[in-house]
Order: sequence, then structure tokens, then C-alpha cells
Amino acid sequence: MNPEHPKVSIGLPVFNGERYLAQAINSILAQTFTDFELIISDNGSTDQTEAICRAYAAKDGRIQYERHHENRGAAWNYNRVFALSRGQYFKWAAADDYLANTFLEKCVQILDSRPEVVLCFCWFDDVDEHSQRIQTRQAVTRAGLPQPHARFRDLALVRPVYTCEEVFGLIRRSVLVRTRLIDYFPDSDRTLLAELGLYGPFYEIPEVLFYHRLHNQSSVAERPSRHQRVVWFNPAAANRLVFPNWHQFWATWRVIWRVPLSLSERAKCHWHMVYWVWRSRKRLWHDLVWAWRWLSRRYLSAAASKSGMQDEYSEVVDAAN
Repeated sequence: MNPEHPKVSIGLPVFNGERYLAQAINSILAQTFTDFELIISDNGSTDQTEAICRAYAAKDGRIQYERHHENRGAAWNYNRVFALSRGQYFKWAAADDYLANTFLEKCVQILDSRPEVVLCFCWFDDVDEHSQRIQTRQAVTRAGLPQPHARFRDLALVRPVYTCEEVFGLIRRSVLVRTRLIDYFPDSDRTLLAELGLYGPFYEIPEVLFYHRLHNQSSVAERPSRHQRVVWFNPAAANRLVFPNWHQFWATWRVIWRVPLSLSERAKCHWHMVYWVWRSRKRLWHDLVWAWRWLSRRYLSAAASKSGMQDEYSEVVDAAN
């Protein structure tokens, strides 16, 4: 193992993750494959996250802890841990999930032996806040198909049963660095997976090696609508007019032009985007309705404020007379 050039980099972005953070870190440090670095980027946490991370970093030289004094959003933080990484393979880790101790070992074996595979994941269990199993889940996408357009179609489509947990798989850095990573809109991990799928197939290990936690403090539970989650990805978007579904459409469409594809494959991907728009028409329309209501509120608020100022001015003039 070379500490300057680890085989695997694990990036753990965190904000106020004290509740499950220790379990997440313990599961990483317990891996049977040990040639890795763990990069933790703390996005200005106000709980005990900093103390927990510093305690682990003091005990294990593979941990690099970086703290920021303000919350710059999930997108920035996810991309920050990748920017700090050095490994041949990269994995994002969430502060509320955890791994079986052979996760890295088995994923590394696949990527080492299958050079065409760009991402390796596995079956996983949804667990509750007490780590009790809720259900076992397998991939619902056909990301292992040989045709890029077929992988793109399945990975890009928005479906309730497809929650993009594959983004927590082990990914080839040489491919991931060619993408836009996590973008500044909700569900951008879906767009990232669609782009990765255009570069090559995914491989799913038929064994539960990952545990995905469902709890009432998760980003989705606390922010059920996409317009609310925009601020989680990018705090600078607060009180701004946003179109998250249209943003996703344009970002996904641009992927087709960015990745080198044959003319036939590119044309098929464009056709799949026509179907994507049809499937997403209600969400796209909702963006327009939300924007109209947002603009209406701003206009009425501005009008009311102006009216109030005019009334105060009139009162001053009357008093002076």
C-alpha cells in the first residue's frame, strides 16, 4: 500500500451528521481491502460532527479531514471530496449509510478484472434508523447492457423505484473526471449516472454489501419537493427563481453531445430524450406553474411595499402641513 497513491479514494461529504457518522466511518475502516484513503469534507456542521471526525483522523492516517466554516451546499461538497482524491477508483459515501466489510474488496476485484466496467455496485438493504432491515433491493436499470443508448435510457428515466443508489458504487476515476460530477440541481446524480452509462456498462454484485438508511432527517424527508431541495444542493439559490426539472432536462440532453458516441447511438439517445420529456411533462409543467406563482408573489409583495411607502410619505406630508 502506497499512502501517496492509494488504490481507492472514498469521499464522505457531511453536514450535521453526528447521529450516524461513527457507524459510517467504522464500516469504512473495517474494510478487508485496506489500500484506500478516506476524505471527509465537513460543510460547516454545527453539531458534534467536527469532534467525531477529528477523533477518527487522529487515530488513522488514511483519514483526511477538511472543515469549512460555511455550508456551501451538497453539490459543492460532493465535488470537493472528489477534487481532493488521488485513487484509481473513487466512491462517495453518505454519513448515514454503511457498508459490509467486503464491499471494497469485491468491487475492486470486478474493476480490476473487467476494464470495460465503469461502475461496480451491489444489492443493498434499506434499513431504518435503528439499522433494522426494511427490504432488500436490486438494480431496476439495465445498466449492464452492451449498447450505450439502452443504458442511457434506463439510467436517465425518472421513476420512483429507481433511487440512484448506484452513485455510491465504486467508479473509475478516469471516467468520472470526464463528467460534470454532481450538478447544482436535485436528482443530478441521475444525470451523472446516465452520463457514466454512456462511457461503459455497470456491474452489479448479486450480494448485499451496502446498507441505505431511511430516516426522518434525510435530505429527501426534510425537503419533499424538488424546489425545496434546490437549496440543499446550492444555498445560493435560496429565494431565487429556479427550474429544477428543466435544469435536469438540459443537463441530461447536453450529456449526449459531450460523450463521444457513434452517429447511430447519439440519434437513439436523442430519441430517448423525447420519451424522457413525455414521461416528465407534468414535472416540467409544474416548474412553469411554480415560477408563475413565485413571480406573482414577488410582484404583489413589491406592490404592497411600494403602497406602504407611499402611505407613509403621505402621512409625513399631511403632518407637515
